[in-house]
Amino acid sequence: MTTSRRLSLLLASSALLASCGTPDEGADQPTTDPPVAEETTVNPTPSPTGAPAPRRDVLLAVEDLAATLVVDPAEVEVVSVEEVTWRDGSRGCAEPGMSYTQALVDGSRITLRAGGKTYEYHAGGSRPPERCAKPTQ
Repeated sequence: MTTSRRLSLLLASSALLASCGTPDEGADQPTTDPPVAEETTVNPTPSPTGAPAPRRDVLLAVEDLAATLVVDPAEVEVVSVEEVTWRDGSRGCAEPGMSYTQALVDGSRITLRAGGKTYEYHAGGSRPPERCAKPTQ
């Protein structure tokens, strides 16, 4: 993992922890109205370069490929991340002779590059991303 990625993750973690506060923070101050629940949209914390922080499934794919190739995760480049709806439970990586749940599965296609080669990981449902050597979708 590059220094800038580590710094980005550290900054994002620090900002998250700092915003939590303590349970009785402000407990001695009177309140006039009960708190109102609001719908908020949380965007990924941008890194110092302005790029969004990597998603968990992307980090898992990078770590898996780095471990498989026995290289530093910083040597794995994220080429693309696409949101997809897989046709079935194979998540676009069907193997002959196997049967899969026949339902649409929301997920992502993560393309990584290391050592001059490109690798594809498929994620979706509640399963972590898995390397797909022979994509069928």
